[in-house]
Order: sequence, then C-alpha cells, then structure tokens
Amino acid sequence: MATTAEQLPCDADGVCMVCKKKPPPETETLTCRTCVSLWHVPCLPQVPTTILDWECPDCSTPLDVNNNNSVADAAPSVAGDLISAIRAIENDASLTDAEKAKKRQELVGGSSKASDEVKNRRSGVLDIFDDSIKCSFCIQLPERPVTNSCGHNFCLKCFEKWIQQGKRDCAKCRAPIPAKMASNPRINAQLAIGIRMAKLARSENVGGSTATKVYQVVHNDERPDTCFRTERAIKTGKANACSGKIFVTIPLDHFGPIGAENDPIRNRGVLVGETWEDRMECRQWGAHFPHVAGIAGQSGHGAQSVALSGGYVDDEDHGEWFLYTGSGGRDLSGNKRTNKNQSFDQQFEKMNEALRVSCRKGYPVRVVRSHKEKRSSYAPEEGVRYDGVYRIEKCWRKVGMQGHKVCRYLFVRCDNEPAPWTSDLSGDRPRPLPTIKEFKGAVDITERKGDPSWDFDEEKGCWLWKKPPPQSKKPMNVVDPIDPTKIQVVRPKAKKVSFKIKDRLLKEFGCNICRKVLASPLTTPCAHNFCKGCLEGAFSGQSYIRNRATKSGRSLRTQKNIMKCPTCSTDIADYLQNPQVNREMMGVIELLQRQAEEMDETEESSAKSDENLKPDEETDVSKPSNSNEKVVEEIKENDLNPPPQKRRKGADGKTVENMEEAVVDEAEVESKTVTCN
Repeated sequence: MATTAEQLPCDADGVCMVCKKKPPPETETLTCRTCVSLWHVPCLPQVPTTILDWECPDCSTPLDVNNNNSVADAAPSVAGDLISAIRAIENDASLTDAEKAKKRQELVGGSSKASDEVKNRRSGVLDIFDDSIKCSFCIQLPERPVTNSCGHNFCLKCFEKWIQQGKRDCAKCRAPIPAKMASNPRINAQLAIGIRMAKLARSENVGGSTATKVYQVVHNDERPDTCFRTERAIKTGKANACSGKIFVTIPLDHFGPIGAENDPIRNRGVLVGETWEDRMECRQWGAHFPHVAGIAGQSGHGAQSVALSGGYVDDEDHGEWFLYTGSGGRDLSGNKRTNKNQSFDQQFEKMNEALRVSCRKGYPVRVVRSHKEKRSSYAPEEGVRYDGVYRIEKCWRKVGMQGHKVCRYLFVRCDNEPAPWTSDLSGDRPRPLPTIKEFKGAVDITERKGDPSWDFDEEKGCWLWKKPPPQSKKPMNVVDPIDPTKIQVVRPKAKKVSFKIKDRLLKEFGCNICRKVLASPLTTPCAHNFCKGCLEGAFSGQSYIRNRATKSGRSLRTQKNIMKCPTCSTDIADYLQNPQVNREMMGVIELLQRQAEEMDETEESSAKSDENLKPDEETDVSKPSNSNEKVVEEIKENDLNPPPQKRRKGADGKTVENMEEAVVDEAEVESKTVTCN
C-alpha cells in the first residue's frame, strides 16, 4: 500500500497535489466514478488497466466487514473521505437502519447535538418574524418596513429602487401598487416597533431591556417654597421649569377634598375660596396638579380635578352647575400649540374617558376657576380659586359651535362648604338636575346607573364617601416622622408587571379603532393597521359612488365618495373596494398568541403543582401526634389565644393592627366613612 502522501488528487484549480503541476486535460487525468475527483495518472501508485468505471484509491479501499472497530478507526484524510466513511457506515452490521441514517446525517451535516443547540439558541420571538415577515426583494427582515395593499412587506430602500425602475406592481403577487403609495410610501410603524423589540429580545436574551435608565429627579424637599424663577424668562414671574415644593400629603390621583390631615404645614387643608396667583401655585397645594391641561385624571382610573379657564367656546358656567367641554379635537402640530379652532371630532378617550369613569362611579371632582374665563360671572377677578368638589351626573357628545362633535359633561356641586359666591352658612344639598336643551340631540349618552361613591347622608347631613374611594396608584407624600417639616415621597407597592416579550408585542399589534389585538389585520396605504371588522364597520352603509342630479331632475356624472382613514385624513375609498388581509402580520400575531397561551398553561400547571406540594411540606415539618385529640386541642388553643399582633397608631389616631410597615396604607385610611365637622 502506498503512503498517504503518494495518493493525493488534484485541487480545485486542477493542480496535482503531488507534483504541483497542472496536467493537460483528457491525456494524463482520470475522474473517479464515485467521488468525481480529478487525479493525475503519472502520480498514481498503480497505473489503472481500465479507464471506464475507474475508482480512486480512496473509494476502492477494502474494509474489514467483520471488524466492528473499522468504522471508528477509519480516519479519511483526502478527497474521498466522505465516500469511504459512508460506505463504512453502510457495511457496519451492528447498526440499525435508524442509527445508520443518524450517523450519515451527522457525517454530512455535522453533529445533531450542535444543530439542536443552535436551534434552541435561535428559537425565540425573532424566529417568528424570520419565518413570516420578509422583504420580497432582499429576503431579510424589512428595514423600515413598507406594506403594500396586498399585505406584502418590503424594505423602504428596496421598494424605492423597485419604483425607480418603473415597476408598479408587487414583486411577489403582481398586485398593483397604488399611485399615492408609489409616490409617497409610508412606513408601517407598528411592524417596525415589533421587529425592533424582537431584535432587542434576541440580543439581550431576555424579555425586555436590561439597560438601566437614568432619570433626573428633583426631590420634593429640595424644591424651593416658591416656584423657580429664571432671569431669562421673557415675562417677569415664574418660569415653566418647575413648580415649587408640594405642601400637601396626597398622591397625584387623590379623589375628593383635601382635608386637614393632608396639610401638615397649616393643619387646615385646602378650603373652598382659597386663591393662588397662578396654576403653578395651585399645583403646590394639590387642588389641580397639571400646569396647562384642564383635566387631571387617568382613562382607566377616573378624573380628580378640572380647571375652568375659558379654553372652549362651548362651556357654560352657572355656578352650582356648569357644562364642561372635553379635551382634544384641535390640530396642535408644529407651532400650532395655541390653536383654538376645532378641526376634528372629540372622542371618549384619554382624559375624556377619565371624566366618563368618574361619571359612572360617582366620584367627586375638584374644580378650580381661573380669571381667564371672561364669560363667566363666577370666575375670580385674578388668579386661580378653588371652588369645592362637583359630581358629574351625565356626559354625552354633540356638535359644537365650531361644527365638530365635542364631549360634554354636566357638573353639579356637592360640597360641604358653601360656595365663594353665596352668603349661605352651609354647603350644598341634593338638588334636581337642570334642564339641558342640547341633551335632546346628543349621542353617546352616559348616565350613572348604580349608587354614587360620593353621596349625601341624610342622618349626618353632609356629603361623604358611601363607597371606599379608589386606591391610589401614584406616589404618596408622607410626613417625615423625624423631621415634621419635611415630606417624604412613598411609592405604593407595585404589582409585578409581566415583561414577556410576547405580551408586549401583542400589545403593540393593536387596532387603531378597538385598541385590541388585530384580528384579520388590514394595512391601509397610509400604513395604519385595523381589524377587518372594525374598518368595514366604520364605513358600513356608505356607498363608494354618489349619484348627482340637477334641480330639474337631469342626472349628472356620478362622483366618488371620499372616505378618510379613521386615523388620518388620507382617502382610502379605492382601498376599501377590495381590502386584502395582511397574511404575514396575521401569521405573526397567531404564533405569538399561541406561544403566549402555552406559556400561561405551563405557568398555571407549575403553580398548581407548587400548591399541591405545600400541604406535604407542612405535614413534614409538623410534629408527629399519636392521637387526634391532641391536634384538636392545639387548634382550640390557637383560636382562643391568638398570637400577639403589632399595634401602632394610624393617621386618624386609632390603633391599627397587623401593620408592619412604617407607612399607613392610604386605601385603608380613606375607606373609612368620613365624619363631618
């Protein structure tokens, strides 16, 4: 047998690996019929007798079939290694067919364990995007994705190159590309956010960002007693940098009046009729926290306060009751921050929804009036004044004075202190609702059906909480027990928020109408995503063509109706004639939902298994008992003599039990029935 150095074929360039020369073709070369490798005839150890069906020395090496170690000892070293190893595997009688197939796969494609590790490492949210959403040109995840009306996605640069070539149809399904999209393609923002979140999850191998965020915060004790002043301010007075120190111990979402227990500085609370120089000082005493906005609240929690400052022409002020207009409906883009003209309809969302929640629950809303309300006889001559709490009895929508629908609210006063403009010695009593003329033509009417949380008590003769007030979700100010002149900020115990990337992605893929996860998503030419049912329902009953006729009855040419996108002002009438479901996005959403459900099921099963293990753990720890009577006696003794509880005084002076923390739970203190002075 010749040595290994004497049995080398030609390389990829046709140069012999033995003599380092390139042999002439067809004269001094032979091709192996098995491995199709080129060999130099003069460099072969044995000159072949036949040229047809010739095998190279590597492929014709005899193997000892009876020797089981021949496969393991065989170490191919040249071009015919693969063929020799495969033949060795096939001739091994100790292996089954499945084992032979597995060894062949490992030999050709590498170890299956390594492939499993790679698969497990790559299995994640981004793989869902890799399999479902790809650019039709570069076959990669779309960078700055653009979605055609047919539902296929492209990179913005790839799409622009395609358009520059004069192409006006989809590269994947040949569906026509709308002219507006070809001239001005819009980026699908929701899809871009989803891809970015998925990439972040893979790079960090976690469900969210782990980078620490730095917040520049000025603590309450470090603020000045008056609002910050700057020399560069155009007008003399207070700049918009920040308000001064907060003097009351209430959270930002405190409902109802501010009592003496929340005023450690003066020990009297915020009284009706108290005035401040401006909204910045009003914030310091908690009557109305926002600097500019007229509504303070949260859409899912309720509204705490409103300000009457003449911002909308539809407002009507009658003292003990007034009609308030919601926020929104104005174009404030660019330098239009002071625009007072309505440009679109208001909806019950954000702050408007917060007021509607307070209407349904019957929460008290603090009201401040500003001197900027020039049309009202009840507004102060200067500054801002606190006028007590009101309750929202009804809310609706109607067409306002500027031609667009506005949200309207009926506020009725319900405070225990008299109003600043009256000479009464006592506060309000329940009064009949006023007659509202505009209520007849209103839509989306909301009235309270159940008992209100803040109501009048006939026995005590005052307004109080009939139901516990909503628990605060914002940081709360608490007096420092060591130094009473300082107020500490205590954050409530936050619930564990799920940072699962799948849940966050599903939240991003939301419909712009119903705000839920997209079902049969439609992507408009303006790159907005809607559920198919929501978008079709928004334009139900509208025809695409409008018939016209003259006064004499002669018919004119039909005209196309303009159907604007629910999110922007783009005309989508042509798109609505044949909307195509975005199959790629729908596939991603379905996979995310399926994986999220599987994860929830596994968590529930693990939680149940933990609960089932708890009794066993307790029985192992407990002492063994010879009779059941001893156990019964121990239970009775525990019931009759409970373990000692920690006691201390709460904010109202009463003893509070089972409270180990240093801060009084505000929800428990406020849930007690308020007593009248």
